[in-house]
Amino acid sequence: MVEHSLVSLSVVVVLGIAAQWMGWRMRIPSILLLLIFGILAGPVFGWINPDNLLGSLLYPVVSMAVAMILFEGGLSLSVKEFRAIGGVTAWLVTVGAAITWFIGAVAARWILGLDWSLAILLGAVLVVTGPTVIGPMLQFIRPTGQTGAILKWEGIMIDPIGAMLAVLVFQVILESGTQPEIMVMITVLKTIGIGTLLGLLGALVLGFCMKRNYIPDYLHNPVAVMFVVAVFTGANILQSESGLLAVTMMGFALANQKSVSIQHIVEFKENLRVLLIAGVFILLAAHLKPADLDQIGIASFVFLLVLVLVARPASVFVSTFGSKLSTKEKLFLSWMAPRGIVAAAVASIFALRLEEVGLAGSEVLVPQTFFIIIGTVALYGLTAPLVARRLGLAKAHPQGVLFLGGQSWVRNIAKTLYDEGYPVMLVDNSRHNILAARMAGIPAFYASIFADNVLDRVEISGIGKLMAMTTNDDVNSLATLHFASLFGRSQTYQLIPDDEKLLDAYSRHLRGRFLFGKGMTHTALLEWFTDEAIVKKSRISEEFGLEELKARYAGKVLPLFLITEDGNLQIFTAEGKIKPQAGQTLISLVLSQPGVTESTEQASSDMAGDKKIA
Repeated sequence: MVEHSLVSLSVVVVLGIAAQWMGWRMRIPSILLLLIFGILAGPVFGWINPDNLLGSLLYPVVSMAVAMILFEGGLSLSVKEFRAIGGVTAWLVTVGAAITWFIGAVAARWILGLDWSLAILLGAVLVVTGPTVIGPMLQFIRPTGQTGAILKWEGIMIDPIGAMLAVLVFQVILESGTQPEIMVMITVLKTIGIGTLLGLLGALVLGFCMKRNYIPDYLHNPVAVMFVVAVFTGANILQSESGLLAVTMMGFALANQKSVSIQHIVEFKENLRVLLIAGVFILLAAHLKPADLDQIGIASFVFLLVLVLVARPASVFVSTFGSKLSTKEKLFLSWMAPRGIVAAAVASIFALRLEEVGLAGSEVLVPQTFFIIIGTVALYGLTAPLVARRLGLAKAHPQGVLFLGGQSWVRNIAKTLYDEGYPVMLVDNSRHNILAARMAGIPAFYASIFADNVLDRVEISGIGKLMAMTTNDDVNSLATLHFASLFGRSQTYQLIPDDEKLLDAYSRHLRGRFLFGKGMTHTALLEWFTDEAIVKKSRISEEFGLEELKARYAGKVLPLFLITEDGNLQIFTAEGKIKPQAGQTLISLVLSQPGVTESTEQASSDMAGDKKIA
């Protein structure tokens, strides 16, 4: 028995983490693999039986995990960032959510045949989308304009809002049969009041202790977890089902206070969320029984189509009425509403509680919710990139470059790529550099690359690489760390530190890939450009390659970029693994030899378009 439990726990951990890893590698939403793995491990093969594994602890464990996830979601909510994205998101999470709830409830009643109480609850549960599903999709699609920012913040905000809505509906269902309507309303108000009060109190006490240094740094994260558990449990003891609201409010209050920094707590909770999502999804999917799968039929598919083709478009077009969004942007927003972890977890928790009180028909809640999650994630995950490209809102493999730093020689490199047709964006906190870039026709944005919400204000459509090229080596390394989650570590580059003694101090996981070649520091590159280097474009052939180019210029050649025949942009690095092939275009920096006149150089140029750089 002990060995079987150990194997079951191991299967939960292995499948949960493997699913997220495979999802990242395959560029598909990991939640889809988590659900598939959980169903295979549970009702199909019987490797995991959550009831036998956890027994009476299943409900508390899932509840606590959802509390942690919602607390992390609350930490993501910023009043300042909400103001920055305008009113469209506010309409989507209020009016849009109400429309989705109404249509979902009516469809559940007339298509699935649920009674009104369960239909209204299922409609409330399915209001949420979720950043854990939308985030990876947006990183892969990278839509243009405001659509990415709107979807991201809708997902962040709708999670706690949808959970609170579902909790309140659930509370009404529990109380409506036993108390008068006025008492039901009092119970709902008590749930809101106690949840909000304890959440704010927990944030206040935790913030006060951190500000006064009553908690050592190494205990900040464990103590934060302790407060989440205490607030969640305390709220539920004082008023049943108010704990989820309490932890969400606690996270929101902590995120918007100014007394202490909570960035390290946010990072810890993000890592903890990965583990919790892995475990909870596997357990919840494995908790399904073969009989639950029999609940899925033609009506379930029709219900899914109503949510996708009626509820979501109606929600988007009503919420965006009068906005500056184009029809194509509205259509894309209408085709992105995958459900996620909160919908699954909340539905499972409520189903367990409804079974305890003996509400008829509650066994339908979980399988229908899981079917909608799988259906929407599969549908949107597989088709949204194609829809975005068809609407002209995204590119399949973005090849553009985000430049950090705006010195004159960086502008020249950026201009070269821009003239070749690649999207570029130059970000600098020097107004002089930004003005010079704009006068040269280079897209540029004045800001600190680390400023809050900078990527929501900077147009990065078509951009898939970062080149950190400031004079500050630490800033370059920090920028590559900052953007590794967006572009991937393989597509974040930085200059080699000027002080070669510091090379060993820059661990591989704490920096990007070093640009261009060994010894190519900021100072070295500046010397190349001040020696009147030229940027040369050379068509590689069987007869003429990199070695021939170096021979022509006596080795004074620094390869920068290689453009493949299908348009992919490759950046040369200190590792030196790129080998130009016939048919490709090489962009390099060359120094003319004394005695070589401009006319001679132009005559011997193997391609037009050499660019003189002062």
